[in-house]
Amino acid sequence: MAAASGPEQWAAVDERLAVFAREDAALAAARTSTEVTSPGIEVSRQFGRLLHLLAASAGARRVLEFGTLAGYSTIWLARAVGTSGRVVSIELSRENASVARKHLEDAGVSAWVDIHCGPAADVSARMAAAGVEPFDFVFIDADKASLPVYVERALELTRPGALIVIDNVVRGGRILEPGDDPHVQGVVSALGALQGDDRVQVSITQTVGEKGWDGFAVVRKVS
Repeated sequence: MAAASGPEQWAAVDERLAVFAREDAALAAARTSTEVTSPGIEVSRQFGRLLHLLAASAGARRVLEFGTLAGYSTIWLARAVGTSGRVVSIELSRENASVARKHLEDAGVSAWVDIHCGPAADVSARMAAAGVEPFDFVFIDADKASLPVYVERALELTRPGALIVIDNVVRGGRILEPGDDPHVQGVVSALGALQGDDRVQVSITQTVGEKGWDGFAVVRKVS
């Protein structure tokens, strides 16, 4: 009889599957960093590997990231685009950005990664106003209260055919009853807008693992 499912078993399965998301020292250091403002909220090893595979499979050369933290997902994405690509990451905290830059340097990818500090809504608005070259891939892992703004901005800043990946959209099932949590409300609002948007195709997957019960959305901009 199989053991009862729960957080401990979910984490144990992730540990078993980590062989498919092998880390070098630079990645491991970024994932386990305690120098950032919110340690432990980086993506899982498996999800980092998934971001890498999605960006590489899409042939992405320009990547936009909302939320840098210690640079863990940034490293995965930078390695996906390679030296001929560019990753632009937006981080609210200058302290986090400083930590991330060190990890990016150690990972050997800093030459093709730019970190912009400030509120993501403001930074991305300036990018849109400046008419920057469209991005091929966007990863959104910043505060969820502002998610509707981030998603709309991502659609403004990408080319047709681009992929937009949004993390933490199930919130332990709380999207069923958002209550007064602004982060859950932000997710529900963003997903509601995407549901009726003819510009996109959307797939949402529930997940369990070392990060608990959550999920992610993959959005393809079709026009």
